[in-house]
Amino acid sequence: MVTRLILVLGDQLSTTLSALAQADRDTDVVVMAEVKAEGTYVRHHPKKIALILASMRKFAAQLQADGWQVAYSELDDTDNTQSVVGELVRRAAQYGASQVLATEPGEWRLIEALRDAPLQVSVLQDDRFLASHATFEAWAEGRKQLRMEYFYRDMRRTTGLMMEGDKPAGDKWNFDHDNRKPAPKDVTIGGPLVFEPDAEVNAVLDLVEAEFGDHFGQLRPFSYGTTRAEALRALDHFVAHALPRFGDFQDAMLSDHRFLYHAVLSPYLNIGLLGPLEICQAVEQAWKDGHAPINAAEGFVRQIIGWREYVRGIYFLEGPDYTTRNVLEQTADLPALYWGSETKMRCLSKAVEQTDVEAYAHHIQRLMVTGNFALLAGVDPRHVHEWYLAVYVDAFEWVEAPNTVGMSQFADGGIIASKPYVSSGAYINRMSDYCKGCHYKVAQKTGEGACPFNLLYWHFLDTHRPRFSKNARMGNMYRTWDRMDEEKRDVILREGQDFLDRMRAGEVV
Repeated sequence: MVTRLILVLGDQLSTTLSALAQADRDTDVVVMAEVKAEGTYVRHHPKKIALILASMRKFAAQLQADGWQVAYSELDDTDNTQSVVGELVRRAAQYGASQVLATEPGEWRLIEALRDAPLQVSVLQDDRFLASHATFEAWAEGRKQLRMEYFYRDMRRTTGLMMEGDKPAGDKWNFDHDNRKPAPKDVTIGGPLVFEPDAEVNAVLDLVEAEFGDHFGQLRPFSYGTTRAEALRALDHFVAHALPRFGDFQDAMLSDHRFLYHAVLSPYLNIGLLGPLEICQAVEQAWKDGHAPINAAEGFVRQIIGWREYVRGIYFLEGPDYTTRNVLEQTADLPALYWGSETKMRCLSKAVEQTDVEAYAHHIQRLMVTGNFALLAGVDPRHVHEWYLAVYVDAFEWVEAPNTVGMSQFADGGIIASKPYVSSGAYINRMSDYCKGCHYKVAQKTGEGACPFNLLYWHFLDTHRPRFSKNARMGNMYRTWDRMDEEKRDVILREGQDFLDRMRAGEVV
């Protein structure tokens, strides 16, 4: 019998993986490899690297216990070539194999590397997702606008989730209007389930500290689960304790409650320890049982079978150059504050501090604080993309790039978002407690102590007026701007530019 190599990547830790499903455990060899290239092509957060490596080791042990032959390369193995393709070539020579069976990676970089490998590589569809490339392409064909809401409705019909016959539960597809409550006065949960590192995880932490200790982000304490059993416990914990209030406060932000009612299941979902359908079914059942309100269940399901599947579809539909898009021609460097340098803006300080410690921030912190500011500040979207990909534990390019390039930075020209997600300080003040105690005054529009978001919001709109003035969703903004006294507009633009100049010169702002 011919021996084939079965490649399993660090975000493909699923026993139902298509490459494993088509493999022969009696003759084929599973190849798994911890390699420096995957930790350094962007400088990934140490917690992210540790989660992946520890989970890989335990998954490999599970495969071996299930009867698979696994060729596993640890990061510090002396023979390790430190690249995925390099390890495939090495193992091919070791086992006399020339054929590789792989499940499609979630990143064009790796897809192209496998395509160019000096081996016969068969790449299979990743059927852990609910919408195949063909399904998404068929949905997208002929549409002038690829809006997530309509794709989501089709996914609801296809899966039957939260449907009553051919109608959506509650006679509404979307309960987002009920999911925008400001931060609560009390938070009745301590956050997601935490796991104490065992000896194997601690060994990985020591290794990551030695090899990647100079990367941005705190490695310890480390509290993520690293097995499917632990991921399932985290799911049960979320459904039991956080789901009932998740919908109401999913957009809220609090300085002293980093997680509020968020699930923080995306790290487990995105590396393969959980599947999208089982998560949604658990949430749907909680709603059916009367444990969670419909706005919480629908809002969560929409994030998984709507948004998550949609952005993957966009990533593969748009092709390898998607991450280079920059229709607004923004060219500024990423400010040092994103890497933890001092800033007087409390909202950014808190969001970056949380990212440093947890390798996690929820979608509004990413979109309306760090993303909003980068867009207003004219930062090159490529820099923003690489930052998000590096610093978040759940960031893999297929899901991160469309969220950043499209949704957050409008760099794709409106494929995902119908308007740029920019706001003044008023939105952040309404949805968080960040503005309390800030050096800047959120109610102040100009002058000493004016909130930078207030200045940069109008500065951005004025700069990009030729593109956005005819946007139907932005007409009121421009009409408000035009009604301002000309002298006031001049002051706003001058102070906004002065702020940018000072920040770009390295001044603490």
